[in-house]
Amino acid sequence: MKDPKFGINDHFKLSDHEFEKVFADCSLPVHLFNHEAHLRLAWIKIKKLGSHTAEQEIQKQLKNYVDHYGASEKYHVTLTVAAVKIVDHFIRKSEASCFKSLLQEFPRLKHNFRDLIEAHYGDTVYESDDARLNYMAPPILPFT
Repeated sequence: MKDPKFGINDHFKLSDHEFEKVFADCSLPVHLFNHEAHLRLAWIKIKKLGSHTAEQEIQKQLKNYVDHYGASEKYHVTLTVAAVKIVDHFIRKSEASCFKSLLQEFPRLKHNFRDLIEAHYGDTVYESDDARLNYMAPPILPFT
């Protein structure tokens, strides 16, 4: 059920701390957890924990979140880890002090993310059951 006080990109009405908390306790409305919100979560966790620990924490929390909402079939390990690695790559290239600034500096994170994934994996990663269940390193272009 949609919360009438929130629109699709209104996760920004929440501070990073509030966003992290409501995601972790599964009270973030599902319609607010869109692509941009996924990337924001990666930003928050990388800044707070570093990239390796962020990968582990996001996998655990995202699995819990989708299970809570009965959408476990939507969880994709490879895409989750790849997204964290991609956000980390752009953080290292940026001097942005907040997530919104990162998106302004690198709008392809928001608008051409599928192209970023396909540059590393091709388009078959989306249909691969193995990639959905287990992390696959990118076969085309490694993450740096």
